[in-house]
Amino acid sequence: MLLTRGNRPRKQADDFSGRRKFLLIFIMSCMTVLVGRAVHLQVFKKDFLQEHSRYVDTVSISSYRGIIEDRNGEALAISSPAPSITINPKEFVKDDESVIALMEKKFKSEHGAEKLSESQIQEVKSAYRQEKQIKINELEKLLDLPRGRVNAVLDEKKGKGFAYLAKKVSPGLAEQVKDLKFAGVDILREFKRFYPSGEVAAHLLGFTDAADVGQVGLEKSYEAMLKGADGKKRVIKDGLHQVIADVESVASPIPGKNLELSIDQRIQYLAYRELQNAVRVNKAKAGALVVLDSKTGEILAAVNQPSFNPNSKADLKEILYRNRAFTEVFEPGSTVKPFVVAAALEGGYIRPSDRFVTDGVFPVGSNIVRDTHNYGILDVEGVIKKSSNIGVAKMALKMPVDYFCGTYKKLGFGDSPATGFPGEASGRMSVAKRMRDFDRAILAYGYGLNMSAIQLARSYTALADDGILHSVSLLKRDEDIDAQRVFSQKTAKTVRTMMETVISKEGTAYEARVDGYRVAGKTGTAKKAGAHGYSANSYFAVFAGLAPASNPRLVVVVMIDEPSAGQYYGGLVAAPAFSKVMGGALRLLGVTPDQENTMPILLARKTP
Repeated sequence: MLLTRGNRPRKQADDFSGRRKFLLIFIMSCMTVLVGRAVHLQVFKKDFLQEHSRYVDTVSISSYRGIIEDRNGEALAISSPAPSITINPKEFVKDDESVIALMEKKFKSEHGAEKLSESQIQEVKSAYRQEKQIKINELEKLLDLPRGRVNAVLDEKKGKGFAYLAKKVSPGLAEQVKDLKFAGVDILREFKRFYPSGEVAAHLLGFTDAADVGQVGLEKSYEAMLKGADGKKRVIKDGLHQVIADVESVASPIPGKNLELSIDQRIQYLAYRELQNAVRVNKAKAGALVVLDSKTGEILAAVNQPSFNPNSKADLKEILYRNRAFTEVFEPGSTVKPFVVAAALEGGYIRPSDRFVTDGVFPVGSNIVRDTHNYGILDVEGVIKKSSNIGVAKMALKMPVDYFCGTYKKLGFGDSPATGFPGEASGRMSVAKRMRDFDRAILAYGYGLNMSAIQLARSYTALADDGILHSVSLLKRDEDIDAQRVFSQKTAKTVRTMMETVISKEGTAYEARVDGYRVAGKTGTAKKAGAHGYSANSYFAVFAGLAPASNPRLVVVVMIDEPSAGQYYGGLVAAPAFSKVMGGALRLLGVTPDQENTMPILLARKTP
């Protein structure tokens, strides 16, 4: 029978409808099977999946932090491997079940039993727990943990996947822990920053945190340079997110760059020792000491008291790691008087032969400038030698305000020394437009402005290097491209010669002399300012000097904060420390003496 045109579509539609039903039923059946399988695995076989599933992941590889070293290559800060011991409470507890199951199987085999009684099961579990506790006790003993600490961590972190047992242990100890073969106890590769010089360079270097990231000092300011870049690798992890195998390296870690400082560790130690002694002997609150290379502006030493040990930061307070040499300011007192003399000579406002009446009292407006003694009539050199406030005040008043203050500004007063040290102070200086005559007078002997020890030391390079002021650097360099002339060579040498008289018996700092070397310097004794004005009993004792005076190589500044052992003058408190540091540093650097030795040196001792 032939089908009509109208019947064909109906037959095809019926056939299609049957195939469609079959496909839908088949697809739904497959989906049901897949959903059922997924539910079975995710719900009923979850532990199995976690134990046997595998996946590829990318993890980071920590880079080594760069070394900080002194100018001679001595390591001042170095990162060494310091693994941490961790525990995975989930894995640790999970291992109990698998080991107990094996022990039960072994027990059945040994006793020929098909099934264990409840008492036998408890016997197996008790034996296992005893063995495990013995290993836990051994682990606690290795890590010097109190008895019960591991179980306490397991209870505290129950259900978690990670907890520390001990941080940054020695590699040898980590190997001993590894030999225990404790499931769930892992060795985490980490680094610990070590500072070989301890307290000696602590304020300069600062320290890092537990993640080896710089927190203060040079560790912080050069963090980007020191930290390097972490690498990456692909690994295979199990369902518990633990690495079970390496696949390939994606990017190798790039170690941090080493940082070469201008510091000479030998001079740093010498300065630390002598400052510590000066603070102790004078029963002072604190102190700072700076040594500069007067030809390059490099900082060869910068120390503070009190200090701290960066290798042990327990209960460390901010006041201990504050770097006073860079971040704290003080009124410099008479240490600025040579600059007043230099400015007046340079501008032609005085001559070396000029004489000044210094009879103890000098009225300036409604105020009075005083000297500690009536020095009578002094020439310019005598004003420096006797440290006359009246003498330099009269010199300052001879100069125009803009010129006088401009000289101070050229010396860097009131501006940051730009060493790159975090938190370095800029200091403060009065504004010239608002300045009265008395303001100018007290500026001449170091009041009305403040500065850090680094700033004061920097200003002295203008006298040490024949009128050239240097920038200061904590990094080793061969020359100072930012040096600038402040005084003429003639003026600098003239003032330097005058400053040598300060170290004479008639001067204010005979204790600053250095055997075999000519020394030029200036004392400073400034009252401390407080909430209610200047204190009558609290002082900054300061000495700034350079040597050898014929061709200065070093500048040293010593500041002692609140000496309380009886003496407080800079020439008696700070000058002795200057003498020992300057003398020792010149000899360490092999600087040739510039005068005949006036003190006998015992070269050899004859035996009877």
